Amino acid sequence: AYLYYLRGEYSRAIEMLRATREACAKVGDAYHAALCHLDLSEIYVELNLGAEASEMAERAYASFRSLGIGYETAKALTNLAIASSQQGKAFRALELFVEARAMFVREKNQVWPWLIDLYRAFLLYNEGRLFEARRLCTGALKFFSSSILPGKAILCHLLLARVSLREGEREAARRDCRRALERLATSEAPLLSYQAHLLLGQIEESAGNSREARDAYLAARRILEIPRASLHRGEELKVPFLQSETEVYEHLVEHCLSGEASQASLEESFGCIEQAKARNMTHWVFRRGGALPAEELCQSELVRRIRDLRVELNWYYHRIGLEQLYQEARSRERIEQLHHEARAREDELLRTLQEAPSSEQQWAALDTPRAASLEAIQAALPADAMLVDYFFVHGRVIAALVTRQELEVVPVALLSRVHHLVRSFYSLIAKFRLGSGHPRASQDPSLETTKSHLQKLYQALIAPLRSRMTKQRVIFAPCGGLYFLPFHALFDGEHYLMDAFTVSYIPSAALYVLGHGKPVNTAGPSLIFVVADSQHPRVLEEAQCVAGILPQAEVLAGASASVTTLRDKGPQSRIVHIVARGDLRQENPLFSGIPWAGSRLSFYDLYSFNLPVELVTLSGC
Repeated sequence: AYLYYLRGEYSRAIEMLRATREACAKVGDAYHAALCHLDLSEIYVELNLGAEASEMAERAYASFRSLGIGYETAKALTNLAIASSQQGKAFRALELFVEARAMFVREKNQVWPWLIDLYRAFLLYNEGRLFEARRLCTGALKFFSSSILPGKAILCHLLLARVSLREGEREAARRDCRRALERLATSEAPLLSYQAHLLLGQIEESAGNSREARDAYLAARRILEIPRASLHRGEELKVPFLQSETEVYEHLVEHCLSGEASQASLEESFGCIEQAKARNMTHWVFRRGGALPAEELCQSELVRRIRDLRVELNWYYHRIGLEQLYQEARSRERIEQLHHEARAREDELLRTLQEAPSSEQQWAALDTPRAASLEAIQAALPADAMLVDYFFVHGRVIAALVTRQELEVVPVALLSRVHHLVRSFYSLIAKFRLGSGHPRASQDPSLETTKSHLQKLYQALIAPLRSRMTKQRVIFAPCGGLYFLPFHALFDGEHYLMDAFTVSYIPSAALYVLGHGKPVNTAGPSLIFVVADSQHPRVLEEAQCVAGILPQAEVLAGASASVTTLRDKGPQSRIVHIVARGDLRQENPLFSGIPWAGSRLSFYDLYSFNLPVELVTLSGC
C-alpha cells in the first residue's frame, strides 16, 4: 500500500491500507493499525480531504501516544494541524503545530521543528499576522540556508518577500525575491522559479513599473509551460499556501485588456484564459486525484510507458521529500542519487511525449496541459453556435465570446457581486433538501422567490452579453463557482434562457475541440442500467419510463447491471443511461462516484472506459 502511495496511485493505496487496518484489528496489531491511520492521513492531506485527514490523524495520534512512540505521535499531530488548516481552522492548526514542534524537539529531531515553523509562518501570513510570520520565517531561513533542503530556503525568501510587499516595503520584497532567484539558479525547482518571477511581477506592478511587471509575468509563464515544470511537484508544501498556477494568466489577461484593444491583444488574452483552464483541469483531474487505473487505460506500448514513467517519477519525488527529513549522514548522497534517477526519467518521459502519435495525444496531454488554438476552436464550432467562456480576473468577471468568425472579450460584473448571488442561490436550493421536520422547512422557496434569484443572476451574467448573443446555440464554459449554475434556467423577467437558445456546457474550449474530433456511434442499442438502492425503491419504474422514449432500449437490472457489462456492451451502444444514487464529494469532487453492486464506480474508472457513444447520462440523487 505504501509503495502504491509513493507511486501516486492513491485510490489503490487507500483500498489496501483499509484492508491492512482490518487485518491488524483482527490479530490485535495496534502498531501497524496505527501506521495505516498515519499513512491514510498523509494521503488525505495530499488530496486536500481535510475531514478524512483529520479523522485518520486523530486516530493515529491516539494510538501512537498510548504506545509511547514519540516520532510517529508528533508526525500524526503535524498531519492533524495541516488538515485543520485545510478546513479553515487556523487557530486550532497553530495550537497543534506548537504542540507537535515541542514533541519533535523532545525527540531531538533536527529538521521537523524548523519545517513546522515554516508551516506556521505561512499560516500566520494568510491570517494577516505579518510580524509573527516574519519572525518564524527568519528563524527557519537560518536553519534551511545551511541544510540539505534548498527548496525550503527558497520558500523562506519568497514568504519574506510577500510579507514585505504586503507591508509596503517594496525594496525589501525585491531583495528577498532576488535572493530566491539567485538560489534557484543552482537548483532544479521550476515551480518555485515560477513563483519567484510571479512575485517579482507583482512587486514591479505595485511600483507602477508596467513593462517590468509584464516581462516578469511572461518569464513566469514560460517557466510554467516548459513540460518539465509540469513534472516537478516535490517542492510544494502539503498545505495549499502557494498561489495557484493560473494566477499569472490573470495578470497577463489584465495587462492585455488594459492596453490597446487590438485583435492581437484579444487573441493573447483568450489564449491565457484557455491555458489557465487547461492547467487547472489537468491539475485537479490528473495530479490531485492521482494516477488513472491501469486496466485498459492505454492503447499502445508507448502510452503505457508514459504512464509507467509518470508513476516512477511520483515515487522518486516522494522519496526525495522523505529522504530530506532523515538525519543520517548518508542522506545528502542518497538525495543526489535520487535526483539523478528522477532527471533521467524526466528526460525519457519528455522524449516519449514528443513521440506520441496524434491519435494518442489525449494521453500525452495528461502530463503537458495545452490550450487549443483560437483557429482550432473556431473551426470546431458549428456555424450557428457561440462559445461563452467566463474567467475571473482580479475581482472581475469577464467573458470571451467566440464564433467561427469573431472573438470579443467583454467585462461582465464584479466578482464579489456574482459570488454573493451564487451563494444566495445555493442557499435557496439547499432548502429543498431539508426534511419536513427541519425548522427551516417552512421557509421553502416559492416559484416566485426562485425566479427572483434566477433573474438577478441573469442580470449579472447574461444581460451584459445578451445583445451580442446572436447565434441559436450557446455553449457555456463556466469558471469557479459558476460551474454549478443552471444557465439555461436564468430568467430575464419573462423568459428563461432556454426559451431563446439551445444551451450546452463544457469545462473548457480545449475539451470541446478534443471531443469534436472523436467518432461516435450513431446507431446501436440504448443501454439502461438500474443500480438498485434501498433509499430509492422506484428506480426500476424510472428506468422503464426512460426505456419508452429511447431507441432499441435494453433495461439491465440486478446481476446483469454490472460494471463488467458496461465495459463490455458500452462500446457497441449508441446511448448509455445509468439510474443510480450518486455519492458527491464536495471537498474533492473527482473522488465522487456511484455505489455499484458492492463496489464503487469512480470518475477514474469511467475515464478508463472506451465508450464512443453518442450520449451518456446519469440520473441520480
